[in-house]
Amino acid sequence: MKIRQLETIPLGPFVYVKVHTEDGLYGVGEASLSGRCSAVVGALAQIAPLLVGRDATRIEHIWQDIFRGTFWRGGPVLQSALAGIDIALWDLNGKALGVPVHRMLGGLARNKVLVYRHVGGDTPEQLVERSQQLLAEGWKVLRISPIVCRGEGDDGDGGFNPREAIINGVAHMAALRQAVGPAVEIIFEVHTRLSPPQAIDLCTQLEPYHPFFVEDPIRSENPGAFRTLRQHTKVPIGTGEQLHDKWAYRQLIEEELIDYLRVDICHTGGITEGKKLAHLAEMHYQELATHYTSSPVSSAAMLHLNLSIANCAVQEFAPPSGWMNDVVQHDLRVEDGYLLASEQPGLGIDIDAEAARSVTAQDGEPPHLRRPDDAVQDW
Repeated sequence: MKIRQLETIPLGPFVYVKVHTEDGLYGVGEASLSGRCSAVVGALAQIAPLLVGRDATRIEHIWQDIFRGTFWRGGPVLQSALAGIDIALWDLNGKALGVPVHRMLGGLARNKVLVYRHVGGDTPEQLVERSQQLLAEGWKVLRISPIVCRGEGDDGDGGFNPREAIINGVAHMAALRQAVGPAVEIIFEVHTRLSPPQAIDLCTQLEPYHPFFVEDPIRSENPGAFRTLRQHTKVPIGTGEQLHDKWAYRQLIEEELIDYLRVDICHTGGITEGKKLAHLAEMHYQELATHYTSSPVSSAAMLHLNLSIANCAVQEFAPPSGWMNDVVQHDLRVEDGYLLASEQPGLGIDIDAEAARSVTAQDGEPPHLRRPDDAVQDW
């Protein structure tokens, strides 16, 4: 199968791609990078001519050539562009062979994948009420992020006080654990907003409430900081959605500084790199708790990866809504808190070109946070 064209489709805050072949087949992938999608579109435009005429069955070779074939490599923009192409190639090859992607990845290591739902609330009482609603619907894992920002909004800047955030976060977690009991799994997200000493303080206070794991208590770039955190807390730790290749994860994995890898295959080079990261983590008894971009395309790609690996703990998920259900045709089915395996060829997804015409690209900028003294705060 010779590649004829790489088509880039920016829709809302997402970037989708189609890899077309000379014989009329195509595969769908996702290259979304929240808030920086326009940069990814530019990267795809530069990469696209390199794909024309290539053998679409050589997924690993194409991955290596895009990543290593030039002097500059890696980073969120280039790895997101590569991810979109890689995911589309897996989808294309599955469709060409008439088999689901998970079968090409080694077959089913499990029949379904546990997923978690994010739940919020301005007060502990609201958090408890919304959590109980989700549990009543059959969801089994909750994720909360009560490290909130005073004045934070979707269209403006906001303030952040670490001490207030820790006090507020612990209060929410205590109330929720008391309400739902000891068996419900709760992921506590910090969103990289604390320094190592502050993260130690928070994690120590969370220990009695037994979180599934604490997500991104500090930023991911410095493994040494995780070593310090690891020495001072007993709670499981997860991180990784800001990391973009196996080398960035290497020290965290090899020194066993975290327990759960928050791999986002749309930022990490696609399914090809995600599978390698799972194998590296397996040697150290670590598991994947995959992050997603809120799109059914990335959800489907992660589902097939997670179905095929031995060490999948949980996958982030929210039922698609709004225009996504009109534009993205998918086979995502949830039963009793699990995503079910798809037997559709490829990833079981497609993009409705006609419906997509009604959706415009939208590269939103998140609030830029400030400390009380106006110093810049990590988002």
